[in-house]
Amino acid sequence: MMASSRLGISTALRGLRPSARGQWRPLDQQFRALRLCNDPKSTRCLSTDAGSFEDFLKTQQDQAIQAAPEINLADIVDFRNIFHARAVPVSPSYFSRQPRFNDSYLALQKLMQSYGKLPVVSTSEVERVAWKSLVEFRQMVGERVKASDYVKCLEIVKRLHRIHPELKPPIFVEAFQAFKRDIQPFTNKPNPIRIDWVGRALGIGRRKSSVARAYVVEGNGEVLINGKTLADAFGRVHDRESAVWALRATDRLDKYNVWALVAGGGTTGQAEALTLAIAKGLMAHEPALKPALRRAGCVTRDMRRVERKKHGRVKARKMPTWVKR
Repeated sequence: MMASSRLGISTALRGLRPSARGQWRPLDQQFRALRLCNDPKSTRCLSTDAGSFEDFLKTQQDQAIQAAPEINLADIVDFRNIFHARAVPVSPSYFSRQPRFNDSYLALQKLMQSYGKLPVVSTSEVERVAWKSLVEFRQMVGERVKASDYVKCLEIVKRLHRIHPELKPPIFVEAFQAFKRDIQPFTNKPNPIRIDWVGRALGIGRRKSSVARAYVVEGNGEVLINGKTLADAFGRVHDRESAVWALRATDRLDKYNVWALVAGGGTTGQAEALTLAIAKGLMAHEPALKPALRRAGCVTRDMRRVERKKHGRVKARKMPTWVKR
């Protein structure tokens, strides 16, 4: 069949006209019917019909050709109905690898060019803000932002944040919102410890895996830990000193009574957790003691924990003994 098709096409290209047959013909005969017809104006027409070219012209002249009416855009209210309109991306960085980050970076650069010359305040007077880390920003935008690019962006943000508060335009609030953390630790204020109707102040302290709850009330210096005295609860002298260090550092050993409940961890963790709990209860009675307690190291929570053991090592960091043979 391929040979017959090629023969029919070559015949049509040579201008030979095969004889007309019926309306339904085999494929090889239809290929043979292909021909090039020349009109007086030297217009080429490719036809598969066995009829004459003059009949084709007569048929085209009988059919009136009408042009489409002109489109009046003023009459079109909703342009969304125009199906042939080309969709244009809203962002100029739509086809880039990081469209959301690039838009934010370009907006910050534009703000820097417009407001970069405004007077700034010193670093100590600037409102403290917790900015998002690189990992948090990547999770928010869903893009693989480079660390160097994010550092440059944060430099612009911090420079604009130093502008005098009375001169900052309202557009800064929206521009900085993408880089601020959802929870600002500098604006969070702890709930004040209240003294109940009995005169007790409850302080909670933690250290490693230990948790201590200490009730501090005015008294003569009695200390009970899980119903035991200080000497019975802690056998080591160092742990006894650590448990009541907040009272000893402020010279309040004989002015307050302490009833404590401790759980979890070992004796050292329980003693140091009790230090923080007693300090919180003591500050509820006398808030003026906070600077002295902070200097003594009784206010800050100690976040240190035992480092976990790693595979291939004896302990957390100790390597096995090297043996030559």
